[in-house]
Order: sequence, then C-alpha cells, then structure tokens
Amino acid sequence: MNRIYLDCNATTPTDIRVLEAMTPYFSTAFGNPSSPHSMAQEARRAVEDAREAVGASIGSTARSIIFTSGGTESDNMAIKGVALAHLGAPGHIITSRVEHHAVLRTCEYVRDRLGFDVTFVGVDAEGRVDPAEVEAACRKDTVLISIMLANNEVGVVEPLREIATSARERGILVHTDAVQAVGKIPVDVEDLGVDFLAMSAHKFYGPKGVGALYVREGVRFDPLSHGGSHERGVRPGTENVPGIVGLAAAIQLSSDHMSGERRRLESLTARLESAIVERVPEVAVHSSSAERIPGTSNIAFRYVEGESIVLALDLEDIEVSTGSACTTDSAEPSHVLAAMGVPPNEAQGSIRFGLGRCTTDSDVDRVAEVLPAIVERLRAMSPLYRSGGRT
Repeated sequence: MNRIYLDCNATTPTDIRVLEAMTPYFSTAFGNPSSPHSMAQEARRAVEDAREAVGASIGSTARSIIFTSGGTESDNMAIKGVALAHLGAPGHIITSRVEHHAVLRTCEYVRDRLGFDVTFVGVDAEGRVDPAEVEAACRKDTVLISIMLANNEVGVVEPLREIATSARERGILVHTDAVQAVGKIPVDVEDLGVDFLAMSAHKFYGPKGVGALYVREGVRFDPLSHGGSHERGVRPGTENVPGIVGLAAAIQLSSDHMSGERRRLESLTARLESAIVERVPEVAVHSSSAERIPGTSNIAFRYVEGESIVLALDLEDIEVSTGSACTTDSAEPSHVLAAMGVPPNEAQGSIRFGLGRCTTDSDVDRVAEVLPAIVERLRAMSPLYRSGGRT
C-alpha cells in the first residue's frame, strides 16, 4: 500500500497471520460449534482454545470470557446487564465525560429509560479522571462505575486501578472500555481489579465484527438477548468461529510483540510531535504530559478546520482523522477535548494521528514534510487567522 495510514485508533489492517488462522473455519472446518458431529466439534475446540488464549492474555480464566460482535456490544452488555439486574430498585451509575459514545449513550439510556441516576465526572486538562472525584461521587445506591482504560481520541491511560480499589471497598462493580488498550499495553484484570472489560479485535490487527467481554465470575448481570445456551446463555446465537479464532490469533501476536512495538511506536510518536511543533507555528499537543497508549497523538492546529487538514492530507495519500470514527457525521467539536477545557475553535482544528505496525520513520518524515505548507495555505484563507494580525 503506497498510502500512509495513520488512523490505527479507528481500525487496523487484519494481520496476514490472523487471516491464515481464520481461513479453515470459513471452508474446511465450517461446522456449527453446537452440533454433535466431528466437524462441529472441531469448530467447538477452536472456540474454546480461543477462549483460553483471550483469557490468558488479560490474566483471566477462560470461563470469564464472552465473545461478542465488538466493543460497542460488550459495553452495552455490561452496563445494561447490570442495570437490568437492579431494575427493581434503580440505583446510581458513575462514568466520565470522556468515554466513548458506546458508554455515554448507554448510560444515558439507562438513565432516561430505566430510571437510574448517572453522574458524569470531569477530567483535568490532560484528560485524566481524578479518582478522588469518582470516590466522592459514590453513594450507597451506586451499582456500577464505568471508566475507560485508555482514551480513543487523546490516548490517555486512566488511573483505573486506583478507582477500582476504592470501588471494591464499597462493593461497587467496575466496568472498563479497554478497546484502545488491549494489544497495546499490558492489561491484567486481576491487577486492575475490574469486573467487566470490553475489547474489540479490529483495534489490534484482528477482524472487524468480533470482540469479547470479560465478566468476573459470580457477578450479577442480566443478558440482553435470549435464545440458546451459547456463551453461557448470556449471548445466544451461533458463534462467529472464524472471527473468534482471528481475535485469539491477533491478541496472541500483539502480546508476543508488545514490548518492542511499544518502544518503537513511542519513539515514532515523539519524532512526529517534535517535527510538527518545530515546523508549524501555533500548535498544541494534547495530553502531552500524561501517560498515553503508544502511537496516539492528538494535535491542535489553531485557526484552521481539522476536517480541511484531513482532506488536504488525503490528497497527499496520508490518512488521518479528526477524532473518533464513530462521530464523523457530527459537526460538534470533540466531547473529549471539550471536557478537557480545550476552546471550541482549537478543538475543531485538532487532528488525531494513530500510528501502528505499518508506520515507518519515512512515513512520519513525509507527514512533517507536507503538513507545514498545508496548514499555511489553510490559514491564509482563515478569517480567524487574519483577524489575529498574522497575515
């Protein structure tokens, strides 16, 4: 591929080794895992082997892994599942203002339709949730805290362990959207102390349309769907065997190469940011002093529209985004940057660079080469820039 792809937070290409692991389950071993014959049982073994591998990768038992269609379903399953289990006496849920919309809109649903109170805690200027604020928001009827492990727009790693420790002392369940973290940084559910953890294969070089939800054994929650006994009766329906095999293969590959890839991406990200800051005036690197997942950089280019930069870079065969791929139809500034106190004009001029396995030094250097002229040209047309006396 001649194009430079820097949108790995949105999705990643499926690794060829993952495709090879999946292929037999589309063709020669295509049986339904719930049937009794040999081909079906081969598929069943593949699903259970995958469950073992996924569980082991996050420090969990296989029994705690439920396969889903991805991060959004996993988040919905956890939050709505807890709410439904407490429907007789609706209580209180805590989340943050910088969550993915899969969490925010689900929390709004259980508030508006199921009668739960929801507290949305803020973040600091770097995008970090304050564990003390979460603790202060806890009530006697708080049933769930949902805080992401790593932010999808600015990459900040949240202090989840501290939040979960305090929650456990109060008997409050903890869910985390770890979609951007799994495969990039070490994730251990016992170390974090969470009760639910969501992941999605296409964020770490697996196929789209498959994910998993970790559920701590003994946790009380209700299923969203009803039917057969698949996935412990929590997620009925014939399993996506090729996708599940692909998820397991992808998470194993990511785990095997995590340390070296993390160092490489951190170096590339620093190279990109320093080059842009040096060559383009009036820029700001969001969350620059916070711990971030490797490969994520969100940079504000003042006095220009981020969408215009995206389109101009696309013409140069460079693919980036302005933020979450799930909100590209919205004209509103990023809710994450707004929660961080970033002014609307600056938020609308922000670009997210998502570096990945395919990113090279020359890719980063190419971005730094073409970007200054693009920003200069767009600013020449910007009334905001001209009104500031910068022409």
